[in-house]
Amino acid sequence: MEPRWLNEQEERAWRGLMAMEDGLTAFIDRRLRTRCGLSHADYQVLAHLSEAAGGRLRSFELGDRLHWEKSRLSQHLTRMQGRGLVARERSEADQRGAVVTITAEGLELISAAARQHVADARDAVIDQLTAAELRTLATITDKVRRRLAALESAGD
Repeated sequence: MEPRWLNEQEERAWRGLMAMEDGLTAFIDRRLRTRCGLSHADYQVLAHLSEAAGGRLRSFELGDRLHWEKSRLSQHLTRMQGRGLVARERSEADQRGAVVTITAEGLELISAAARQHVADARDAVIDQLTAAELRTLATITDKVRRRLAALESAGD
């Protein structure tokens, strides 16, 4: 069956979205690395842990929030643990499971990085849009994320 090719407007929107995503990810990653010594992935891990009760999450919960495969999470946590940003321990409730905890050093680093990160987010995106454009962007991202979740649960 022949695919439904994108028309000019659809292609412009799609390519613009992909270019924006790539550019924004590279910008944020570069800023985090040069200002804070964190990768974007480090920031995501620390942000989720810092927002969790007691700074702790089960490994599978953290992986679900990040949408990462188990092996990627494990390898990344090993590197972060080696840098003293997180700690891992066996779950008291389930000896097979692991709990990831943000360390004092990790908490200090994410606190400093968050201030820079929000300034960068404002400079690159938030402050460039009107209130109406922000509402539209939120509507669009919510709609696409719901569709992605439905496609994932359907098994591609």
